[in-house]
Amino acid sequence: MTIQSGPGDDLIDPSLATLMGERRRLIDLAYRLLGSLSEAEDVVQETYVRWYGMSRQRQEAVESVGGWLTTVATRLCLNVLGSARARRERYVGHWIPEPLPERTERLDGASGAATDDPADRVTLDESVTMAFLVLLESMTPAERVAFVLHDVFRYSFSEVAEMVGRSPAACRQLAASARRRVRHARPPSHPVPADRAAGIVRNFKRAWETKDVGALVGLLDPGATAVGDGGGRVTALPHPIEGGERVAHFLVGLTTKATGLVFTERTVNGRPGLVARYAGATVAVYAFDIVGDRVKHIWGVLNPDKLRQWTA
Repeated sequence: MTIQSGPGDDLIDPSLATLMGERRRLIDLAYRLLGSLSEAEDVVQETYVRWYGMSRQRQEAVESVGGWLTTVATRLCLNVLGSARARRERYVGHWIPEPLPERTERLDGASGAATDDPADRVTLDESVTMAFLVLLESMTPAERVAFVLHDVFRYSFSEVAEMVGRSPAACRQLAASARRRVRHARPPSHPVPADRAAGIVRNFKRAWETKDVGALVGLLDPGATAVGDGGGRVTALPHPIEGGERVAHFLVGLTTKATGLVFTERTVNGRPGLVARYAGATVAVYAFDIVGDRVKHIWGVLNPDKLRQWTA
């Protein structure tokens, strides 16, 4: 007797679609927690290894697969963050988060209760900008995790508490402490619209290419800073350069020495940025923090290990 297979008789484990459907969200979360896509991918890979390392009986006992995966990934990120500080103390030069091309996928299904003040919330678009990721680096691992899970991914404090193994009250205090850091470092201001920011970066690129110091100074905030990350692999700024005029002269000097650089406008961590190529190879990615109509911060990532997403 022949048995006809129906539309629901898939040979693939039905839980596989659910598991793989969580992968993008887990990477988005881990990247914001770690500031490194490569480390985020390692964490997510280890999370799935642990899932498949359980017996079928234990897997079936899990009430929420997504919740289980998020909890494991979060705790793995906490472990990575704990060791990252020691590693970054040994890092050659300044450590800058790994830049991402284009905008990361928007998440519409993150759970969690609303905060008391919606103004305290951070959108997912804002949370992936280089300026925000650099700010997250100033937090303790516990603050960073509580803040990102609650204020960015909208998990309630009771859910955060289950994930990190602390009380809801402790998680609330950690998030509040992180929020104060954000307010202190970034006074409230209206974000620069993307089209206007793109125009500023375009003018900056033109002035940089033509070595127009005066135009660069006009585009830079008087207190602008520039910092580079070569990771000891390539030459980069050993210390941040402060002051718009100093930054402008440094940038012109850079293109004078490194003739043949070609700059291209690209989206870097969801905001207008620049990519520098030499002899067809990507050698640097520049992210900008624009306040008002001027560039306030420039982050130049030259470490080849952090440019793998830009070399395809």
